[in-house]
Amino acid sequence: MNKGISVKLVVINAMIAGVYAVLTLAISPIAYSEIQFRLSEIIVFLAFYNRRYIPGLTIGCIIANLFSPMGMLDIVFGTLSTIIVCIAMYLIKNRYLAAGAGAIITGMIIGLNYGSFNIPYVINAIYVAVGELIVLIIGALVFKSLEKNDRLMNLLDLK
Repeated sequence: MNKGISVKLVVINAMIAGVYAVLTLAISPIAYSEIQFRLSEIIVFLAFYNRRYIPGLTIGCIIANLFSPMGMLDIVFGTLSTIIVCIAMYLIKNRYLAAGAGAIITGMIIGLNYGSFNIPYVINAIYVAVGELIVLIIGALVFKSLEKNDRLMNLLDLK
C-alpha cells in the first residue's frame, strides 16, 4: 500500500461506506424522493473532521444510489454531490456554515435529478436542500456531542 494509507484507514472507509449504504437503503422511501430525508447524510460530517474519509462516504453513496429509482442519474449526480459536499465540509471549519453549504450544494445538484417529477428545478432544489439542511443540522449537533468522547474521536482520527 502507499505510504500514509493504512489497513485501519481502508477498514474504516469500508465501514463508513457500508453504514452509509445500509442507512440509506433502510429508509429508502424517504431517501429517494423529491423531498429527501437521507439520515445517512449525517455521517458526511466525518469529512468535516478528516478528509481521508471522503472515499468511504463516496463509495457508500455509489452503493446506495445503485438502488435509486432515478438510476444512473442518481449514481452520477448523487456521487458528484457527495464528493463536493464532503470537500466543502472539510474546507469550511464552522459546522453550521458547512451544513448550510452542504444543503445548498445538494439542492442545486440533486434538484436537477428530480425534473422527471414534473416539478420546476427551483422547487426541486429547495425541496432537496431543506431536507438536507435538516439532516445536516442534526449531524452537526450529533458530532458536536460526539466530540466529548475523546476515545471515539481518537479512534477515528477525528481530532
